[in-house]
Amino acid sequence: IMSKFYGESEQKLRQTFEDAEKNAPSIIFIDELDSIAPKRAEVTGEVERRVVAQLLALMDGLAGRGQVIVIGATNRPDDVDEALRRPGRFDREITIGVPDKKGRLEILQIHTRAMPLEEDLQLERLASVTHGFVGADLAALAREAAMHALRRALPHVDPETGDIPADVLQDLYVTQADFDMALSEISPSALREVLVEKPNVHWNDVGGLAKVKMQLREAVEAPLKHPEVFDETGIRAPKGVLLFGPPGTGKTLLAKAVATESEANFISVRGPEIFNKYVGESEKAVREIFKKARQTAPCVLFFDEIDAIMTARGQRDDTGVSQRIVNQFLAEMDGMQALQGVLVIGATNRADIVDPAVLRPGRFDSVVFVPPPEVEARKEILKVHTRDMPLTDDINIEKLAEMTEGYSGADIEGLCREAAMAAVREDWKAKPVSMKDFESAMEEIRPSISEEDLKRYQGQAELVKRRKPRKDAEILPGYM
Repeated sequence: IMSKFYGESEQKLRQTFEDAEKNAPSIIFIDELDSIAPKRAEVTGEVERRVVAQLLALMDGLAGRGQVIVIGATNRPDDVDEALRRPGRFDREITIGVPDKKGRLEILQIHTRAMPLEEDLQLERLASVTHGFVGADLAALAREAAMHALRRALPHVDPETGDIPADVLQDLYVTQADFDMALSEISPSALREVLVEKPNVHWNDVGGLAKVKMQLREAVEAPLKHPEVFDETGIRAPKGVLLFGPPGTGKTLLAKAVATESEANFISVRGPEIFNKYVGESEKAVREIFKKARQTAPCVLFFDEIDAIMTARGQRDDTGVSQRIVNQFLAEMDGMQALQGVLVIGATNRADIVDPAVLRPGRFDSVVFVPPPEVEARKEILKVHTRDMPLTDDINIEKLAEMTEGYSGADIEGLCREAAMAAVREDWKAKPVSMKDFESAMEEIRPSISEEDLKRYQGQAELVKRRKPRKDAEILPGYM
């Protein structure tokens, strides 16, 4: 429709409507409606304004055109000019949502019906793990799985004719492994506009923190993996969990482990990234993030450095942007659109400046203090970070755990890395890591948490407890 020549875009539009009238009954389908009918107040080009005005005039004249229906399609309805969305023009707005498990199964059956599938391939399992996938994503998934199967036959291709022998084709099947490989490469379309990760972090990758893990499994993993239990028993699943504690204690790692173990999508947002210099854009970013999370449920929505956007209202003077972001965030948590299958996790090392309204029941129901590791936890963390290292016989994990008082999980990871570097630095040949290497590394890597820091964080924990109303979310007792 759009043309660089003056008046040609409007002429093409008029011609389309005239052709539809001549061939009535007919349907005019306008794909990507937002590209030819954007909000006139937000565009600088004269062409776009003229096209919108022409489309409005043509829509108003439809009554005299007989049986002509106009259908528009867009994935950005908020960018379409408001005048088109009133009754008499586009009278109805139909949202085509993301398919549920049953819908995904039917779509997978359609796209695999002509494929030679392995007997034990379970499409039901694929349907249950492709949360947030739309029809095009599932079609791409099936196509990619078939390509993986075909690549196994490539070594048998006749170099002269390019043909694959019939016996090879006869024994070629698309397997579960092919679909698993395809799943690692294909992600839901709705998540491509936001920072999405497929974390591969499990509980055994997080050393120590047994009590914190238990709290997260009850508050997060249980509701996402067993929603029917919560529905049947009338237990309200938590909407949010706030992790706070010193830097480097494993808050981000815990959030990734939760997402992996609960088989949920994982959207990661850094607090400072929300801010935008244009009025209203920061709040729009918050709305879009929550919208994506709802579309791809079950989903863990992780806000790192949440104190940057959830600072207590009145503490900052930045033209009201922070206050509007907090208000929008609270509106999303309380919203008319339920956060079904979405759990919000926030991480901060400044819980004392987070707005108190965020901590009330129905928002961040659980507030979990992630403490620096104690000696037993440090022992587990050391085992995690040295399990793939060649070690000499003189390595004493118990002694190292005692020597690393005040070290956070990140400090210990850095210590192990520096010890390995110390072992190879002399002649750059692979060697087992010795106790001497760890002692050398401890001179470079110092503990990041002092006694004064620990007292300050414990004081924050007490402050948060006093602020938070005493009505925690109900959780499944003893879920493990």
